[in-house]
Amino acid sequence: MRCRLMTSILLSFLLIAPCFAQTAITVMSFNVRYGTADDGDNAWDKRRDIAVAMVREHSPLVIGTQECLDFQADYFVQQMPEYRWFGVAREADGTGERMAVLYLAKEVSPIESGNFWLSETPTVPGSMSWNTSCTRMATWTRFYHYESKQYFHFVNTHLDHRSEPARQGGAKVVAEFIGKLPADAPVILTGDFNSTAGGSEAYTILTGSGLADAWIIAKEKVGPPVTWSAFKAPEPNVDRRIDWILTRGPVSVDRCETLTFNQDGRYPSDHFPVVAQLSIMAP
Repeated sequence: MRCRLMTSILLSFLLIAPCFAQTAITVMSFNVRYGTADDGDNAWDKRRDIAVAMVREHSPLVIGTQECLDFQADYFVQQMPEYRWFGVAREADGTGERMAVLYLAKEVSPIESGNFWLSETPTVPGSMSWNTSCTRMATWTRFYHYESKQYFHFVNTHLDHRSEPARQGGAKVVAEFIGKLPADAPVILTGDFNSTAGGSEAYTILTGSGLADAWIIAKEKVGPPVTWSAFKAPEPNVDRRIDWILTRGPVSVDRCETLTFNQDGRYPSDHFPVVAQLSIMAP
């Protein structure tokens, strides 16, 4: 009788287990700093290989970059041919930064993608509103994960660095876009929000729309709670995260880390990248 009971329990578990299957993925948010900025010893050509080494060390499935120019994205892919990238320039004439998204081509495919601008007319390329200091936008995609046969949405953005109304307006545009996605769809949002997590209206708008801060809900947190570095080591006892990874839907966060990767005191950017290890629940 006991043997029969154990067999019955085992069979029940095997029938139920597939319902709880998970897909583990690693994503990164990385403000790479303009490749044309006059940064002296921290100019792009002097730190680009450090940036590549940092990415290689963590091998994220998807990377949402900010301040990325086309030749910077091209360099990542030249040095790491396992990656591909997509994204359009933020200006209507095809110039300026991209919300370039890099991904491991053998593991996922961007089956749908698009862009929208953080303005009162999001479908108009190069459009600006709310006294923003420059054009701001977002790039999105719906990824297909080959091994698990699962889909997930990925959105990458960069809010304005000067205008508070523009940050709030931009956050609302992003929240509205995500709000139109299927309610049960896994969603991952990366970005440089130029707003302090937990202490800004943009953060309240996005987390109030159903998005969760990976740093807050992570089972394990590693690194300092600060993401702007000015090419320097993090200051102690500073809590100022302006680069975030947010999630919505059947996504759990196993680990979230602020990366202070450097080589001989030289950093890959003036922002610390943020990387999260996520688990997406199968439907």
